[in-house]
Formats: sequence, structure tokens, C-alpha cells
Amino acid sequence: MNFDLTEEQEMLRKMAKDFLANECPKKLVREMEVDEKGHPPELWRKMAELGWTGLPFPEQFGGGGGSFLDLSVLLEEMGRACLPGPFFSTVVLGGLTILDLGSEEQKKSLLSQVAQGKLVLTLALTEPSGSYGASSIECRARANGDNFVLEGTKLFVPDAGVADYIICVARTTD
Repeated sequence: MNFDLTEEQEMLRKMAKDFLANECPKKLVREMEVDEKGHPPELWRKMAELGWTGLPFPEQFGGGGGSFLDLSVLLEEMGRACLPGPFFSTVVLGGLTILDLGSEEQKKSLLSQVAQGKLVLTLALTEPSGSYGASSIECRARANGDNFVLEGTKLFVPDAGVADYIICVARTTD
């Protein structure tokens, strides 16, 4: 069995490494630690133009149709560069959740906006218990007309301060 990256994945890795070395120097990373947004919007726009924000989504939703391994190659280089930005929360936590569990309408409207770099998402999962099991979810979502009212506490929600939408894991029934 061959575990080497494909030629395309090697090209993606090299392009990402070179781009991030250029666009994301350590000085920028340090500046973003104290920045209210935590990321430079210009860098986010450039990553979207490269197709990174839509990489793992099917083409029918505005994405690049890449594999999870393609995404992993990109994430490894982002980790190497200490990329400041909402990529993981938007693409992985938010986007892949919508791709897996969202309605067709949500996939069409939200994933295409993520792919274009026009939308920042995140996922509110962790609760005070610290457990990730479904049985430990205590946050409640109670219907109120066409909306829901949330009751509970979520912790460690990455990029919540800059997210356009937060996907909140909550119970609607006992």
C-alpha cells in the first residue's frame, strides 16, 4: 500500500508552505494575538481566492471537491505557520458539520459563502462537564415561534467573537 501524497497533494503542500511563509510571518502572528479580530481579513480573502476555504466541499456547493487528506495537507502547513484566523472553526468545525448534517438549502447557501470567504462559522459544543458524549449535552433549545431560545452554557467556542453564525449543539427534547 502506498501512503505517499499524490502529486497534486504535494503541489498543494508546497504552495501552502510558500504562501504562508510569505503572507503569514511570525511578526503577523504576534500582532494578531492582540488584535480584536484575531486575523487579518486580507489574508482570509487571499486564502478564499486560492480555493482553500472551499477545498473540502463538493463543487455543487461552490467548493473544490477535495478530499479529507487534501484538507489535512493544508491544515498541517497552517499549523506550521501558526496561521491566525478562523479557518479551522469555519471550514472544519462549521462547514463540515453543515455538509454532514445540514439541509440542502443550508448547504447551498452557507457552504458557497464559506467557499467564497464571505462567512465565518464556528461550533459551540463543549459544556462545563467537559464531556463530548451526546448524553452529556445539557444545553436546551426551546421552540419559540419560528426560532429557538437557547438555555445553557457553552465553553471554548473558537472564533465566536468574529463568527457570522455559531452552530450550537443543544437538546430539543429529553
